[in-house]
Amino acid sequence: MSNPSLLILPGDGIGPEVMAEVKRVIDWFGDKRGLAFDVSEDLVGGAAYDAHGTPLTDETMAKAQEVDAVLLGAVGGPKYDNLDFSVKPERGLLRLRKEMDLFSNLRPAQCFDALADFSSLKREVVAGLDIVIVRELTSGIYFGEPRGIIKEGNERVGINTQRYTESEIDRVARSAFELARKRGNKVCSMEKANVMESGILWREVVQKVHDEDYPDVELSHMYADAGAMQLCRWPKQFDVIVTDNLFGDLLSDAAAMLTGSLGMLPSASLGAPMANGRPKALYEPVHGSAPDIAGQGKANPIACILSFAMALRYSFDQGDEAKRIETAVEKVLADGLRTADLIGEEGVEPVSTRQMGDAILAALDASL
Repeated sequence: MSNPSLLILPGDGIGPEVMAEVKRVIDWFGDKRGLAFDVSEDLVGGAAYDAHGTPLTDETMAKAQEVDAVLLGAVGGPKYDNLDFSVKPERGLLRLRKEMDLFSNLRPAQCFDALADFSSLKREVVAGLDIVIVRELTSGIYFGEPRGIIKEGNERVGINTQRYTESEIDRVARSAFELARKRGNKVCSMEKANVMESGILWREVVQKVHDEDYPDVELSHMYADAGAMQLCRWPKQFDVIVTDNLFGDLLSDAAAMLTGSLGMLPSASLGAPMANGRPKALYEPVHGSAPDIAGQGKANPIACILSFAMALRYSFDQGDEAKRIETAVEKVLADGLRTADLIGEEGVEPVSTRQMGDAILAALDASL
């Protein structure tokens, strides 16, 4: 039987630096746990534009469709700001999401105890936080038609259309319920059914999916604006939150900052199952390319390493090994190691990207 396959797309800015540490972790699992992967690497974003004049070649897109999972670093940077919209680095990532039909975006918000004081909220509010927001990723107001800026009389009008089909809501709801069964068995669905017809349909379809196929999972409904307030008031009341593209974009960014640093947060974008039963999947850190610190060894590799942990859990059924990585990260943080983005008080000396990778590998060794 062949090894599972991974396509690594380091991208731009700090992407190659944080991905270098992920590759060391991947090698560790091959050497120490007998969990080997067939790894290939290619270009995306600005790096692909520099080499090929496009943010994603057809050949790379074809590779992404064939492998078991894609790991992506980050894309973009100011040097590409003046490019035509069609070839901006971000178009490469959007093409991957669209053509792989990655409709379910999982964004965990987990607060390690060692970083609870780094959050802007009180320690008792965020310590031990472990929630996941499931954001629908391929429909909604970002994709609906009609859209554009038109002229009406003597003024311009901007138009975006919020549009969802029953099947689009159904499949992301199932993704959330399946995830909840592996966690706290609780889902909160968020929309604006009080003022939006798409919200009414969303609530009806989620409830129908629950009643017919997931009655064992606790389901609640909440208006998205109230959900934003509750995330700041007492986020630990939630386990899995499922919501649409726009609200998911806003709520997941708000939840991200509960943990103190974007440098800590991974994400997974999942699609329909392939022939081997695994979902099409792309894993990436939530943070951007941070070109201002690129090449300086200051980047935090933890979010990218935790993205690989998500790949182990959701693409390769290796939940115990994913937990091994998460526990190693927790130990390193508890030991006081901090990259520059996690320095909250004077007198603490930050470690480099490589040193953080070294420490996590040492903690993995100690777990054996």
